[in-house]
Formats: sequence, structure tokens, C-alpha cells
Amino acid sequence: MWRNWAGDQSCLPAAVERPASTAEVVAAVERAAAAGRHVRAAGSGHSFTGAALSDGTLVLPQRMDRVLDADRATGLVRVQGGITLHALNERLAALGLAFENLGDVDAQTLAGALATGTHGTGASLRNLSAGVAAMQLVTAAGEVREIDGGDLLRAARVSVGALGVVTEVTLRCVPAFTLRGVDAKAPLDEVLATLDERAARHRHFELYVFPHARTALIRANDVVEGPPRPRGRARAYAEDVLLTNRALHAVCLAGRAVPRAIPALNRFATRAAGSSVRVDRSDRIFASPRLVRFTEMEYALPRAALPEALPAIKAQAERHPVNFPIEMRLVAGDEALLSPACGRDTAYVAVHAFRGMPWEPYFRAVEEIADAHDGRPHWGKRHFQTAATLAPRYPEWARFAAARAELDPGGLFTNAYTDRVLGPAGALSPPGEAPRTPAGSAG
Repeated sequence: MWRNWAGDQSCLPAAVERPASTAEVVAAVERAAAAGRHVRAAGSGHSFTGAALSDGTLVLPQRMDRVLDADRATGLVRVQGGITLHALNERLAALGLAFENLGDVDAQTLAGALATGTHGTGASLRNLSAGVAAMQLVTAAGEVREIDGGDLLRAARVSVGALGVVTEVTLRCVPAFTLRGVDAKAPLDEVLATLDERAARHRHFELYVFPHARTALIRANDVVEGPPRPRGRARAYAEDVLLTNRALHAVCLAGRAVPRAIPALNRFATRAAGSSVRVDRSDRIFASPRLVRFTEMEYALPRAALPEALPAIKAQAERHPVNFPIEMRLVAGDEALLSPACGRDTAYVAVHAFRGMPWEPYFRAVEEIADAHDGRPHWGKRHFQTAATLAPRYPEWARFAAARAELDPGGLFTNAYTDRVLGPAGALSPPGEAPRTPAGSAG
């Protein structure tokens, strides 16, 4: 039995493969095809959807965790797709290199993070996949394809795992840098009124706000000269584990036990949130431990829609028993065909529900707001869209379908999630057509 990090998605595959090389991936794909089984690859399980589920063959790539080549002069680094972002950050740091930008979780495998469109925050910065110079993947025919440009690369950068198993990635990295991270509080109305100014002033800016609270928790990160000044272990444990995670967990448990207390608990959590200043290696500022289990929905909205959409989402959250903050981040538009930020500057708004709390009515209500603003869901987070509702929101949808038809015409790399959100495999198949798949079904 395989389960995701949140514990709310699981599958019992007919076969599990743990390859350590591209050749072993080829063999695994050929075995699955010969047996008439679908193939899905599962990274670290940090998606909240059924994207990784399979009752056919499940490929677990964690043994594919090597850095294969690195050029400090150009910043090009070749790695296996199963390496986690955390492990890769450590190895890049030893080379004097870094990712230009990262999200706030580093437990994902690189291939999984790319496939779902993982992003950080920064109004002038694109998502993680924009740093991909080339990818190697194993296709449904068992061929090893090196993809280094054109529509195929634009498709493979954010593919929801529908084009093949990613085995190697060439990344464009930057020289290692130090960030100064400031956590503070400010009135939500003031933050929204000055959002453009704050986004322009800081390289990375994001905000969190609890339902029923009028104060935003804001985080701004900026590049500074000089070496990192990491915290001591005791301070890091107190801030990251005790104050951030254990305290939030206690508040969530109390809210789950007594839902009518949630408004007061949320205001208490906001008041109790402290301010801090940290100066450290970039990846250590970007990523934080996530010990409280939850499920999540996140929508990419046109940036201009944020001033109207965020207050509406907060108001909707206050109609439901929600004891987790709403999160907002900014990213620049990019060119990956299925990137939620494709072709437009974007504001991501994420909503969460603590494990064991009702989430579907809340998430459906938020999705209605996102729909009204041409929102595109994060591919690894909960949503209720289908290929028929998503295709009009992506100007490059047909190009992705063509790439999929070329690399997986028979639907080997499909499951129920890809059938729902991408439609059937095949040459430019219209949304809503019955899927054409090999024998067996996907979870």
C-alpha cells in the first residue's frame, strides 16, 4: 500500500519498481507494457491529488538520487529525477550553486516537483520548471528521449507525469547566495493596498492570513551580501518546531474538537505569531519544516484579480470551520504549456484544511471564486476541474495534447486523475471523449 504525505490518497499497485538507473526504468516500463499495466511514478507523496496513484505499476524513483555532472561556470547541473530538493540543495551548496527560487517545502523529488508546477514566490521570478534546460524521459515505447527544446520541452517541464518517466534533468542554477528573511505582521487591508509596492521592493514576498483575523502575517526575503549566519540548533528547533508547528497543531486540535472556538483560536494564533529576522543560505530561508498534516487547494489567478478575489476567499473561509491560514504568493508568467502561470503574471492563493476537518464544501466554494477569475488549479493540489473545464483556460492546451499523443499515444502513463484533468490519451483527443487505455485500470 502506497500513501501520500497527507495520508488521504492511497493505492495498492500490482507491481512496484525501484529503479536506480535509466536502463532499469526502461526495463520496468517494458515489463508493465507487456503485462498490460498502466505506469505511474510517485515521488515523495507531497501531492494532495490522485496524480501518483496506480493499481498497475508504480515506479518509486528514490534510488535515482545522484548528481551526474555540474559546470560551475555555466551553472548547468545534470541530476537524476528521483533526488529530493533537500538533498539537491545540499549538493548544490557544496558546488557553490543554488536554485534561483524555491517553494517552502523541500521534501519533494525533483521530477515530482516539476511535473506538478511547483513554485516559490517572487513577482519577477518564474516557477521551478523554468530552470529546466533539458530532460531525459522514458516513453511508452521504452525509448529514452532527450528533450532539450521546442514544444516537447515546454510540455515536459510541467507534465503531470503524463508523458513518461523522467529519469534525468539538466538545470540552470545560479551562484549560491544569501537571503535575509523577515517575518512580521501588518493589517491585512494595508498589505493589500500596498501589495504592488511590497512586491516591487522585495525579491520574494508572501502573506498568510487566518480566517476571522484582520492582521496578515507577512514574509519578505531579499538577497544580501556576506556569508550566511545560520541559527543555532536550539533556536531553530524552538522557532520551526515548537512555535511554528507544535503551536499550530495545538490550535488545530482545539478547533477540531470545538469548532465554535475557531474564530477566537485563529485570532489568538495571529497575535501569538512572532516577528523574526534570519540571514542564511537561500534554500534554508525558502524551506520550512511542515509537521502538521493537512489537505490543500491552490489556485493560480491573474495577478490583477487578487484584490477582489482574496477578500472574497477569506469571507468564504469564515463561513466554514477553517483553522488554517490562507496563503498568497506571486510569480512571473512562464512558457511551460501546462504551467498554471503560463503566459501571465500570477497570484497563487492556497487554502488548507487540517486533517480530520471537513474540506470539500470549503474548497468547492473557493473554487467558484477562482472560476470567476479564470483560475487555474495547481496540478498537485485538490480541485474539481475536468479536461473540459481546463482546456479553455490554457492557450497551449492543443500543443500539450500533441506532445502527449507523440510520447504516449496508447495511454500507458494514465490513471483516473489524468483521465479526468487531461482527458484521454491520443492525438488531440477532445475533452470528454472516452479514454483509450491498455488492459487494466489505474487507481
